[in-house]
Amino acid sequence: MKLRLQNDRSESRRAVKLRESPAVMQPNPGDRAVPAGNGLSLDLQAELLVGAPVTAAAAASSTDSGEVRVSMSGASGDPNGGASSKRSRVNSHSHTHSHSHSHGRAQLHSTSEAEPPPSDADAGEAGASLTELRCLFRWVQKSLPFLVILCAKLVIQHALGLAVGVGLLTTFLYVNKNIQTQVFLQDRHSKLQCIWLLVFLVSSALLLYYTFLSETLYHSLIFFSPTIESLGFWEILWAVGITNFIIKFLFMGIKCLILLVPSSLVTYRTQGRWLMVTEELGQVHQAIAPVPLWFRYLVTYQESDGAPGLTLGVLLALCYLMLKLLGLYNQRMTLLKTVRLFLAGEHTGSAATRAQCSEAGDVCPICQGEYRVPRVLICQHVFCDECIALWFNREKSCPLCRTVITDKVYKWRDGATSPHLQIY
Repeated sequence: MKLRLQNDRSESRRAVKLRESPAVMQPNPGDRAVPAGNGLSLDLQAELLVGAPVTAAAAASSTDSGEVRVSMSGASGDPNGGASSKRSRVNSHSHTHSHSHSHGRAQLHSTSEAEPPPSDADAGEAGASLTELRCLFRWVQKSLPFLVILCAKLVIQHALGLAVGVGLLTTFLYVNKNIQTQVFLQDRHSKLQCIWLLVFLVSSALLLYYTFLSETLYHSLIFFSPTIESLGFWEILWAVGITNFIIKFLFMGIKCLILLVPSSLVTYRTQGRWLMVTEELGQVHQAIAPVPLWFRYLVTYQESDGAPGLTLGVLLALCYLMLKLLGLYNQRMTLLKTVRLFLAGEHTGSAATRAQCSEAGDVCPICQGEYRVPRVLICQHVFCDECIALWFNREKSCPLCRTVITDKVYKWRDGATSPHLQIY
C-alpha cells in the first residue's frame, strides 16, 4: 500500500513538472497501455524535428496543432535489432557514397575522353581533304570493274587506231635518238646506220598509207582534205595525228640524207646549219597541214541547223584562221632568223694561233684529241671548231670557266626533231 502511494506521488510530481516546464515532449495518454519494452511514441513540435535523423521504420503524421508525431519501435524479441539496423544504415550510406563517388569519377573520365582536343583551321582542312580523298578512292575502287570493262570495249573498237599510234610513236623515238647519236659522232658516224634509218622511215610511211589507201590520208601532206566518209571529231583528230607523224618522218629522212653527204663536201658546222633549217621548215609544215581538216570540220553543219548553223560554223572557222595566222607569224620570225644564220654563217671566237694551241697543250678539252680548226674564245680557251659548235648548240658559256660567250642558243643543230604533236 505504501509503495503504491509513493508511486502515485512520484507520478503526480512528474506531471506537475512537465506542465510547468517548457518541454515539448509530453506523454500520450493513449499509449500508456503499451508495454515498456515494445515501443515508444512521442509528440514532437515541427521546429524540433529540423535536421533530426529518422530511421527507415519511422512514420510521420501531422496534427491540427502543427505537431508531428514520430513512432519509433523495435522488435521485442530481437535485442540486437537496433544495432543491426544501425549497421545496415551505415553500410548502405557508405555503399551509396562510394557508388556515387565512383560513378562521378567514371562520368568525369568519359567526359574528358569524349571531348576531343581543340584543333586549328589547318588541321580541320587537312581532315576535310583526307575525307575527300578517301571518298574519291572508294568511288574509284567501286567503279574500277566498270572502268576496266569500258576501257576493254574502247580498245576493241579502236584497236587498229591505237596500234597505229603506238607504232608511230615508237618509230619516231627510235629514229630521233639514232640521228642525234650519228650527229654527235661527227666523222665517225656510220653511213650504213643512216641508210637503215632512211629505209625504215620510208617503209613505215608507205605501209601506213597503203593500209589506209581508201581514206587517201596522203592528201593532208599537200594541204587537201582526205576522203573520209564521216569527218567527225575523232576522225579529224586521228587524221591530223597521223599526218603530223608522217611529216616528222619526212624531214627526219632529209636529215639522214644530209648525214650521208661526205664530210669533205659539208663541214660539221655547215651540216649543223642544214639540220637546223630543215627542222624549222618541218615545224612550219606541221603547223599548216591541219588547217584544211579543221576548217572543213568547223564549217560542216547539219541540214536541220539551217542558216544559223552555217553562220556559226563560218564564224568559228574565221576565228580559227585568225589564231592560226598569229601562230604562223611567230614561226615566220623564227624561220627568218634561222635562214639569215644559215646564209651568213656563224663562228664562235677567232682562229687560234700555233702558240695559243701549244700553250693550251695541243689537246682539245672536249674531244681529247688534236685540234682540228682550233678556235679561241674571249676567255682565251682553245677548242676545236666543230667541238665548240656542238657545245654551243645547247649551252651559252665556256665549258671550262663558264664565261658567258653568246646570248642565244641555236637549237636543232644536233639533229634533234621536236616531239611536239601539232594537233591544231
